[in-house]
Amino acid sequence: MTATPFDDLDDYLALPRVSGLAVSPDGTRVVTTVAELNDKRTEYVTAVWELDPAGGRPARRLTRGAKGESSPVFTAEGDLLFLAARPSDDDDKPPAALWRLPAAGGEAYEVLALPGGIEAVRAARDTAVTVVRAPMLPSARTVDDDRRLRDLRKDNKVSAVLHTGYPIRRWDKDIGLSHPHLFGLGLAEDEPTDLTGSPAGALRDAQFDVSADGRFVVTTWQQPAPGASQHSVLMRIDTDTGERTVIADDPGADLWNPVIALDGSAVAYVRESYSTPEKAPRMTLGCLRFGGQHETVASEWDRWPASLTWSRDGSALIVTADQDGRCPVFSVAVADGAVTQLTFDDYAYTDVTAGPGGVLYALRTSYAAPPHPVRIDPDGTVTQMPCVAAPRLPGRLTELDAAAPDGARVRSWLVLPDGDAPAPLLLWIHGGPLSSWNCWSWRWNPWLLAARGYAVLLPDPGLSTGYGQDFVQRGWGAWGGAPFDDLMAATDAACAHPRVDAARTAAMGGSFGGYMANWVAGHTDRFDAIVTHASLWALDQFGATTDSSYYWVREMTREMADTYSPHRYVDQIRTPMLVIHGDKDYRVPIGEALRLWYELLTDSGLPADEDGTSAHQFLYFPSENHWVLSPQHAKLWYQVVTAFLARHVLGEDVERPAALG
Repeated sequence: MTATPFDDLDDYLALPRVSGLAVSPDGTRVVTTVAELNDKRTEYVTAVWELDPAGGRPARRLTRGAKGESSPVFTAEGDLLFLAARPSDDDDKPPAALWRLPAAGGEAYEVLALPGGIEAVRAARDTAVTVVRAPMLPSARTVDDDRRLRDLRKDNKVSAVLHTGYPIRRWDKDIGLSHPHLFGLGLAEDEPTDLTGSPAGALRDAQFDVSADGRFVVTTWQQPAPGASQHSVLMRIDTDTGERTVIADDPGADLWNPVIALDGSAVAYVRESYSTPEKAPRMTLGCLRFGGQHETVASEWDRWPASLTWSRDGSALIVTADQDGRCPVFSVAVADGAVTQLTFDDYAYTDVTAGPGGVLYALRTSYAAPPHPVRIDPDGTVTQMPCVAAPRLPGRLTELDAAAPDGARVRSWLVLPDGDAPAPLLLWIHGGPLSSWNCWSWRWNPWLLAARGYAVLLPDPGLSTGYGQDFVQRGWGAWGGAPFDDLMAATDAACAHPRVDAARTAAMGGSFGGYMANWVAGHTDRFDAIVTHASLWALDQFGATTDSSYYWVREMTREMADTYSPHRYVDQIRTPMLVIHGDKDYRVPIGEALRLWYELLTDSGLPADEDGTSAHQFLYFPSENHWVLSPQHAKLWYQVVTAFLARHVLGEDVERPAALG
């Protein structure tokens, strides 16, 4: 058979990766970013590439910085802004600064450098106003003051932080002293204008939009709330005066993703209701007409909006939402909430941007293709814009339906390897848990296993999005209930497929999928091996140690944590398990893996031998986070996983990776 990039990990890791999309105000220019391995093969470097909106000409690379460029946006004049960290003789590790590439040609030049770097950038569509999000130390009143205080901490090698609030960590980052601010450029002053005064932690990871005329910004604003929680409201900030006003505050929900209509008359947003132990959250669309009342748009639509933007004429919201293992584009009329589906293929769409004449631009992806840029015409025609060639796959993608014990339909993607012989089955369980297997993943890529002869099952059990609110509710507060039953039903259906060898099976999952892998290990012996990555093990300790405890405890009562904690069933585990965890994982702290590993060796039905050896293994990454992102570590991840599966599923011994000594 013809070789594919999935047959060799080095070839796979070298594949370029597309992300992000920006469209000029007049719709004549479209750019994306492409990440490629550096010469040392230790990190990906991202560059900005220009695309042909008509879909004819090949993409053209625009930037070539040694450390890469990200977050491209167009100005009203058609110039391209982006973020880049470009070393100099004075500073070999500078933070990201704002750069500008003129539309008329010439070299890019630095527009704004701040001591703490720049995190995000937005530009007004019709005027020369740009807003960036950038951190400052809390006692700094000016940029120079911020620089002086940072130098003081750096020179004295001080890293300590005195916290008075929550959270203190997020994903893989410690929350330090800095507080994000919004700065305006192109206003009355020559220097950037601090639009937010003393925001404390209100703008951490803030989502914000700038009105087309540059007169105001609408941003998420995090407020401290009872129970060491946070509450997200929408804040309007005047760019001339810095005056800020809370324009949307729902005591029963967080408000996210504000987008301002092009005429500045309204802002749309996503409302996420607060969950309770009995009731799952719900995502809905909201709209505020300035000077009017808040309205829920398409309140009966049983889908969760994932992203939104306005149509150019302001009559509709262009929304993406998970649906049946895809994530189509929808048009939702603001006046009456009528929902019209715009794409009907087997893809998930992201980064949707409205252009002139009803044309949309987006990235499109599925388990059959990595992200790639497309144009969607008003008649629904989808045209791919040349960028990065899709790799040939070592198999084919199909779908399966199964019936759960309660009668619910459980659908899955099934990846089948090339050839005709029955293949060993690998059950992959998605994380979230409020998510769906509907788009390409570079980190959890089933084709790497298909290239080694496995059939890979990607099911959407209870709690998955895209099947209606009731399907989410089936698993709420009962993770080991319907979700487990659904996974077993999907596995039964896959084992009945003529291309699957039901006598050789394994299961694996990460994050919540790792939780389910642990639960599966304690509740069935049907699998030959189980891989659990960044997994929840003891829910009593997880709830208070994760980086966003308040979110999880809304569902995870003491009773739920006791009933559905996998650690309570360790004595029932008789399947060899590979435990994987990164020390910089703050979403699922390393304590989960440490306790799991110790209890597997001491209390499981497959304990360590008297000489200390065990069928279980623990792959530990001291410098990695929830996902394991460094190319060299991702390679080791797959090498260890495939070797573990080969031993216990295929009965083959694979040589230990040389990098592990």
